[in-house]
Amino acid sequence: MKQNRLPGCIATVVILGLGITSAPARAELFSWLPPSVQIHGFLSQGAIWTSENNFFGDSEDDISLNFRELGLNASWRPFPSLQFSSQVLSREAGNGDDGDLRIDYGFVDYAFIADMQNLWGLRAGRVLNPYGLYNDTRDVAFLRPSILLPESIYFDTTRTLSLSGDGLQLYGERRNDWGDLFFQFSAIQPRVDDPETEQELFAGDAPGDLQPDPSFLSRLIYEYDGGRVRLAASALSINVDYKPGEMDFFQEGRFRFNALYFSAQYNALNWSLTGEYALRNFRFRKFGPALPDNTSTGESFYIQGTYRFTPTLEGLIRYDVLYADRDDRDGSDFAAATGLPAHRRFARDFTLGLRWDVTRSLMLRAEYHNINGTGWLPFVDNPDILGTEQHWKLFSVLASYRF
Repeated sequence: MKQNRLPGCIATVVILGLGITSAPARAELFSWLPPSVQIHGFLSQGAIWTSENNFFGDSEDDISLNFRELGLNASWRPFPSLQFSSQVLSREAGNGDDGDLRIDYGFVDYAFIADMQNLWGLRAGRVLNPYGLYNDTRDVAFLRPSILLPESIYFDTTRTLSLSGDGLQLYGERRNDWGDLFFQFSAIQPRVDDPETEQELFAGDAPGDLQPDPSFLSRLIYEYDGGRVRLAASALSINVDYKPGEMDFFQEGRFRFNALYFSAQYNALNWSLTGEYALRNFRFRKFGPALPDNTSTGESFYIQGTYRFTPTLEGLIRYDVLYADRDDRDGSDFAAATGLPAHRRFARDFTLGLRWDVTRSLMLRAEYHNINGTGWLPFVDNPDILGTEQHWKLFSVLASYRF
């Protein structure tokens, strides 16, 4: 399957051209636009090296520069209660993303209640999926806590499916003396036109096509003292059908993904502590003898600390754990049944990171991962599953510029 994208060279030229233009020149370029129109963008280039396996390109014992993000977003508010927002992105990430232009999100937002204590509205179009603390800001490097988000919660292997969907989103905010509440509920058609999603589901290409089914997501966030304490609960129900192709070894089947996420964060003056926990239920039904019906419940969690040494220098430490099946944490039952490596079913990742905000617009990052398991290793970069190694290290650096 191929995504409906514009050539990556066009995206790169347009977005990079805007990014390297000086601030006064950009102001002059957009001077004809009304004040109600806002245009911003970002450019990120990463380099990744791994001791074993490949991540975002041919990184094993080499340096992969195949990790690049260029985004341009715009919003227009013709009336106080009405706003149009959209973002286009060119992203390269190994064999999973080829840099072609896609629309990450694009929606119309109408606020039907807005006063000092309440804000309620409805978004329609391609809306960001609300779950966890970081999913709806994961596309901007400046807003992520690290180069790679905790992979046990925010899978890069299914980024398109996770990031946004086409449909409606109801949102609300309620501000109280005892804290603030933020609520979102989305009814969407999931984005399944990404070939990486198919390869991750089936561990390879399938002759048929994935078809979206109505899916639902919700999130409730509680914030106390201006965000010093943040608590969140998220629920997902993602539904995808499979339409067989010619001479297909799969029958017409259904894939169901249901998940619960619980998040907590404490922000002090110079440090922050964050943790998230997820239960993820997978169901495959009616695919035929090639993929018998099966159900499994995965478990994920991480704990992360950041410390601001200076206003521009920040350190990070994190421990991140993924189990594809909480009843088979070491993958031994999976290995016995399939002959595939047991380490494909888990991953434990210890991470150290450093961030330097050189200016308000330029950020540099470095990150080290020591990983046991390949549970979130991209299949598209490692098609030979039997050749992957259980213990591996990943080192990455990133430069990001926003305008």
